[in-house]
Amino acid sequence: MTRAFRSLALGNCALLALAAALAAQSPAQASHEIVLQLDAAQTRADITLSGNLHTVEGSFSLKRGSLHFDPASGRASGEIAFDATSGKTGNGSRDNKMHKDVIESGRYPEIVFRPDRADGILASSGTSRLQVHGMFAIHGAEHELTLPVEVTLGENSWSAKSSFQVPYAQWGMKNPSMLFFKVGDTVQVVFHASGSIGQ
Repeated sequence: MTRAFRSLALGNCALLALAAALAAQSPAQASHEIVLQLDAAQTRADITLSGNLHTVEGSFSLKRGSLHFDPASGRASGEIAFDATSGKTGNGSRDNKMHKDVIESGRYPEIVFRPDRADGILASSGTSRLQVHGMFAIHGAEHELTLPVEVTLGENSWSAKSSFQVPYAQWGMKNPSMLFFKVGDTVQVVFHASGSIGQ
C-alpha cells in the first residue's frame, strides 16, 4: 500500500508540474503580437463631400504608420498619421480654402488615428472583418471612434479598407459653403492601406 501510495503521489506531482508548465507557457503563446507596417505608396485616405451643385472628391497622403496587434486579446497600439497639408481636391482655390479655413493644416499638420483595441477574429490568412476602436486626432482635438475595417492577410503582406464619416462641422471646423454652393456638415472617408507584416 505504501509503495502504491508513493507512486500515485509522484504521478500526481508530475501532472501538477506539467500543468503548471503549460499554464506558464500559454500567456506567452496567447500574446503573440503582429506588426503591420504601412506602405506610403499604397496607403491613402479618399474623401467625398456632397454639395447641392456637385460632389467634391479628394485625397490625403500617408505620413507614417505602424500598428501592433495581439489577435488573442484584441489589444492594439501604434498610429496611422496622414499629412494634412497633402489634401487635394483638384481645384487650387478650393484647396486653399480647405487648408486655410477648414482643416487649418498650417496650424494642425497631421491627422492621426491611434487604435487601442479591435473586436472580432483576425484569421491567419484571407479576409477578416473587425471593429477597430481608437482616438482620431484632427484640427487640434481627439475624438473617440470605432471603425469597421476589412483586413486581408497574406504570407508577408496585408491590406485593409475602411469607410466612415467625419462630422467635421460638429468637431469645430468651418463649413466651406458659399453663397450658391452648399455642402454637407459631414465628409465621407474611405481609407485604403497596404504594407508588410512583421513580428
